[in-house]
Amino acid sequence: MIIGNGNNKLLRNLPNVLTLFRIAIIPPMVVILTMPSRRAAFTAAALFAIASVTDWLDGYLARRMEIVTVMGKFLDPIADKLMVTAALIMILPMGRAPAWMVLIIIGREIIITGLRGIASTEGIVISASNLGKYKTIFQIVAILGLLLHYNYYWVFGIEHPYFYVNMHNVGIFFLWIATIITIWSGIDYLARFFKLLTR
Repeated sequence: MIIGNGNNKLLRNLPNVLTLFRIAIIPPMVVILTMPSRRAAFTAAALFAIASVTDWLDGYLARRMEIVTVMGKFLDPIADKLMVTAALIMILPMGRAPAWMVLIIIGREIIITGLRGIASTEGIVISASNLGKYKTIFQIVAILGLLLHYNYYWVFGIEHPYFYVNMHNVGIFFLWIATIITIWSGIDYLARFFKLLTR
């Protein structure tokens, strides 16, 4: 019975454990990004990918197991923002992303977080929209591309003038999409916030 209770308690805390794990990944990722090399880029991208998977997994487990905790509601969005913000800030001095795009993405998160705090004090709950989910997906794909950065060759790793993909260009392509959706979702959230507030 004791083992069963312990296992049950561990399972109920698993989403929060995954969230804390995601936060714990950020410092080593930041340290690795101070080393400008192909291996460091690949390692940082792998850590970011693992963190992104835990982001999806803890949400899935929380919904599947019907576990909603105050700690989870507080930590999960913070972990997401820390992960994206840390990666963007670290690649900015390397010239891998335009500063104005990074400013828009981080600025939007700060503004929406502030509005959510105001809404919660007024007892207003603004549900996440599909735009917000698409924004997150495109941001993650863009950041993965920008972290990988280098040319990756298709023919057994041998350099070839045609058979390769430039991950920096892939990242910039998706960053444009992510920035547009970030602006769009921010305007949508502002509109819904003021509409509910005026009621």
